[in-house]
Amino acid sequence: MTTNELKEKIIEKLKDIYDPEIPVNIYDLGLIYSIDCSDKDNISVCNITMTLTSATCPVGESIVNQVRDIAGKIDEIPGLIIEANLVFDPPWDYDKMSDEAKLHLGMM
Repeated sequence: MTTNELKEKIIEKLKDIYDPEIPVNIYDLGLIYSIDCSDKDNISVCNITMTLTSATCPVGESIVNQVRDIAGKIDEIPGLIIEANLVFDPPWDYDKMSDEAKLHLGMM
């Protein structure tokens, strides 16, 4: 599987994770800033830089853990490691949301 194919698989799984207070997945909310994957010694490591809608998000730890758990949900890559790096700079804002998310939330 190529790096781009792996990223697409990860994005597919990220779209299954929702902030329980907002009916939009974390990818379309714009909480994922980057996905960087590399291969070394038959192990794929993907670093996902992400944020939360608020630094005081009560389910923040749960969301980050769900992102890390994606590794076990991609059967094609048995040696996959997902590292979720939580950052708050730059801070999240509504401009980071996809047009689909804005439309769903009545912002367009």
